[in-house]
Amino acid sequence: MKIFIPYLLLASIAISSHAAKKITITGNDTMQFDTKEFTVKAGEEVELELKNIGKLPKLAMGHNLVILKKGISALKFGQKIMGMGASATNALPEASMEDVVAATKLLGPAESDVITFTAPKEPGDYQYLCSFPGHFAMMRGVMVVK
Repeated sequence: MKIFIPYLLLASIAISSHAAKKITITGNDTMQFDTKEFTVKAGEEVELELKNIGKLPKLAMGHNLVILKKGISALKFGQKIMGMGASATNALPEASMEDVVAATKLLGPAESDVITFTAPKEPGDYQYLCSFPGHFAMMRGVMVVK
């Protein structure tokens, strides 16, 4: 039994070291994320939950969270998708996905979405935004990969 305990301890450490980093971010009717920056480790499994805590209808004030590849500006990306025809019913055109690391679905009031993704292996700053038309001007943040 004494020999078994160290193996059990090592197994529990191994399991806990692979648990995803959990992050919760909210979006509201004043077009703000409550979290403007969060940090993850390179290659780490990330579980991100977005909650729309607003009250306005989805077609007027829907929110999503789109993490962009390194070097992609949230403002330029927002302008790009507007040019692609982004709308309240298609806030993230398929053709824009080449610039995206991960994205939640578009949420209405009191809705939430959980996505799981692997953080990029390259350290640096990865901007994120809400891609609902016009929201990218105010709803932005940075995922720092260390």
